[in-house]
Amino acid sequence: MTSEHPPISSDTEANLKAVLARIEAARKAAIAPADAVHLVAVSKGHEEDRVLPVLEAGQRLFGENRVQEARRKWPALRARFPDVKLHLIGPLQTNKVRDALESFDCIQSLDRPRLADALKAEFDKSGKSVPLFVEVNTGEEAQKAGIPPKETLGFVRHCRDGLGLPVIGLMCIPPQGEEPALHFALLQKLGRECGLAALSMGMSDDFETAIGFGATHVRVGTAIFGERGASPSSAHVDG
Repeated sequence: MTSEHPPISSDTEANLKAVLARIEAARKAAIAPADAVHLVAVSKGHEEDRVLPVLEAGQRLFGENRVQEARRKWPALRARFPDVKLHLIGPLQTNKVRDALESFDCIQSLDRPRLADALKAEFDKSGKSVPLFVEVNTGEEAQKAGIPPKETLGFVRHCRDGLGLPVIGLMCIPPQGEEPALHFALLQKLGRECGLAALSMGMSDDFETAIGFGATHVRVGTAIFGERGASPSSAHVDG
């Protein structure tokens, strides 16, 4: 399947069009796709000259891994494109919650009770809230963030019903080297159990598979922007 994909070029606008075409083809091939699949263009590690052509081509939903990078890079771009929506797809420290709420329109990495408490406190203090995805550690990897599958329903209930947080979906990052379809199927099952319609799953190498399992959001970076420079290791490897 990979051999059929167009090569990643230096033309990010052309790459975007190719990814959108692949998303539409995957939706048509899926037995029961989501009503809509939203492309989150993962722009982490890429500067304005790479992002601007994608914005000019009409893409408005982007993902960043780090609060500080978003605060540095996006104010000027958002001044030109005020309808941009920015999702935090990387780990969030509790002491960065306020900054995150100032920069992001959605947080996809709610991964622990302490962060849920910090978000609740800041929501109450600021009067502002954003939609949240609970990150599920579908592979139960010790080095990776996220809620274990068996604890997901209880955690979602705690966040949504106990704390009143606006949890709208689940997110996962399958372990490297494992068949992603197994993890996408698990997240789909957990989403049904939790009564959550939004599923953020699938990256550059496997987003078509994720669409087949009902992904509503796919996080694609490399297939649009090309390879990024080396960066510090993180449990959240998206794109």
